[in-house]
Amino acid sequence: MSMHYIKSTLYLVIFLVNFTVFSQDNFNVLGESSVALNYNVSKNYSVNFALRSRYFLYEDTFTYKQQQLDFYHFSTFKLNYIHNLSFGIYYRNRDWFETGSDEWRFTQQFNYTKQQLGVRYGHRFRLEQRIFDNFTSFRQRYRFAVDFPLNGEKLNIGEPYLVCSTESLLSISKLTKPLFDQRITTQIGWQISEKLKLQTGLEYRLEGYNVISRNDLFVLSGAICKL
Repeated sequence: MSMHYIKSTLYLVIFLVNFTVFSQDNFNVLGESSVALNYNVSKNYSVNFALRSRYFLYEDTFTYKQQQLDFYHFSTFKLNYIHNLSFGIYYRNRDWFETGSDEWRFTQQFNYTKQQLGVRYGHRFRLEQRIFDNFTSFRQRYRFAVDFPLNGEKLNIGEPYLVCSTESLLSISKLTKPLFDQRITTQIGWQISEKLKLQTGLEYRLEGYNVISRNDLFVLSGAICKL
């Protein structure tokens, strides 16, 4: 399979995803901005710290309202060239903005990546324990992601790249029926320097589609710094 065919197929998928998003009759639009710091402690161990802000941009009318702030940390252990294992702790603050319950989250993650013809494929499996004020939810997640440089098969400084992913989620708790979600994300990024990447894009979320579905469109922006 040629690189041209792979990229042409992905561009078509992105177009169809964005067409589906904007053809929805009722959905909210939110913004999500983040800063992530990555540091390789050793050859096989790395840490990640991140701060993320989420805010409403459209709820029946265009507006701005802060929803939450997220703080999280991941420790990642490299098992071999293509497999790694991560453990994370996450804190979400909504109390400051009076938009809901705060949350503590504990995450266990297994990641598998493979690269071919300049395209990197990733499979990510996550288990999450989400602790809210009044209940605890257990969530399982699977994400398939593809990323590649837009100029040639190797990403150089100053060049853009594309990231596409789809993720399925299942949430289980004693208070509600099992909830199924689906997320589709497309982002374009730039390798600003050896230690800095900038990304922006869209994420469409279809949440609780087996019960009462909700459609959300996220406008994403972020910086990834390597220390």
